[in-house]
Amino acid sequence: MRILHTSDWHLGRSFHGVGLIEAQAAFVDHLVDTVVAERVDLVLVAGDVFDRALPPVDAVELAGEALARLASTGVRTVVTSGNHDSPVRLGANARLADAAGVHLRTRWQEVGTPVLVEDRHGVVAVHGLPYLEPDAVRQPWRLPARTHEAALAAAMARVGADGERRGGRTVVMAHAFVAGSPEAASTMACDSERDISVGGLQIAPTSLFTGVSYAALGHLHGARALTDTVRYSGSPLAYSFSEEGHIKGSWLVELGAARVEECTFVPAPVPRRPLRLRGRLDDLLHDPAHAAHEGCWLAVTLTDPVRPTAAMERLRARFPHVLALYFDPEGAPVSRGPVAPHVTGRSDLDVALGFVEEVRSLEATTEEELLLQLACDSCRLGEDRDADGGFDVPSPREAAG
Repeated sequence: MRILHTSDWHLGRSFHGVGLIEAQAAFVDHLVDTVVAERVDLVLVAGDVFDRALPPVDAVELAGEALARLASTGVRTVVTSGNHDSPVRLGANARLADAAGVHLRTRWQEVGTPVLVEDRHGVVAVHGLPYLEPDAVRQPWRLPARTHEAALAAAMARVGADGERRGGRTVVMAHAFVAGSPEAASTMACDSERDISVGGLQIAPTSLFTGVSYAALGHLHGARALTDTVRYSGSPLAYSFSEEGHIKGSWLVELGAARVEECTFVPAPVPRRPLRLRGRLDDLLHDPAHAAHEGCWLAVTLTDPVRPTAAMERLRARFPHVLALYFDPEGAPVSRGPVAPHVTGRSDLDVALGFVEEVRSLEATTEEELLLQLACDSCRLGEDRDADGGFDVPSPREAAG
């Protein structure tokens, strides 16, 4: 049986304000093409189909189109809900979808009841475990602790009981933070993943999947093989700059008569590479080594001792896709945290000018001081305006003219 393992589509998500629906649609095209070209028998989507519980209309339409196109190829598809999904919304019309070979598994009450898929070696039991919030299953499953490990262990006990009755090969899908150890877990997460910790605990051990033919994991956005048979596919697109080194894609798994015989990573198309750059503004603008980065999505940290003026505009003249700008001046003292400003006895203008000098280590220009004075005067006039409207406040241009 040829299995394509994917997860964490996050349809409807943006990247620092840039919409990704077209890039996500390109991934769906790639996914369907891979299913056809590689003669895939089973597609596994291990949670976080959508980015939020109430996704935008274009995301819902793209998800429906993706599942319909997969069904039209004749492939069986099993989809589980992740911590970003609404189990009720994603699982709507699950019984109707079953008839089309698309199996939506979003209810914890159905854990232990597999989707059965046949190949020439017999039946494969596919257990789609939705994201299991410990508080939701603690009472009905009588969990010994309020942790993700306890919830996933209880689910795997139900999977194991079905395997003892049925025998044969078992594939499990789970949306959780799984790691071999706490030390390994500290290197696995990235900024775009939502914290799922409960009581400070979110990690479940890899050992829970011992004896399973293959475990298709979702939640972490980096592709990773925890063992030969326990893997994260990662997200198909980068959703934060912390993913700049990731290679995105899906796992193509060859499941033989008794075990996994081969796993091959299938890279996904890259709409635009995310990258973090650091340096002085003039160096970034003129160094020819950065020519290859001009088409990337960029998060830039400027290290100039004095904050440059119009930095974003100047950067975008060379790098049109700068999305985030930070300042870390060379030689600046290490911050000791927030300090309460001294405002007693100071005018509004003096406080505003002090703020400008504090954040950019440079005094305001004469023009900037005039604009700040006009802004302060406008606020004060607004407070003094009588109930009938009183008088008009001149615009900054009128006052300056």
